[in-house]
Amino acid sequence: MASWILQSAFTHILWNPKGSKSQSDDGMKGYPDEVEKISKISGFQMPLHYPKYSKGDYGEMEEWKLDMLLREYGLCFKGTLEEKRAYAMGAFLWPDQV
Repeated sequence: MASWILQSAFTHILWNPKGSKSQSDDGMKGYPDEVEKISKISGFQMPLHYPKYSKGDYGEMEEWKLDMLLREYGLCFKGTLEEKRAYAMGAFLWPDQV
């Protein structure tokens, strides 16, 4: 749920920056400046590539590596190793890969 809230906040800030009248009036006005501000404030920057691990890779992945991967994508998950693996598979695998 926290991920949804953050995504919603980022979308609101990025697509409707302070001082702009509307999306249609200003287009992407303020976009680069807002992205830079958000990155500095939160320390989070979306990675350029989607993880390319298979279901088997997640099933064998060590806990520290799962934690780093989830953190890299701005996801914080507390639970057992098996719960983290299941969460990562749900977050990063397409439905036909699960």
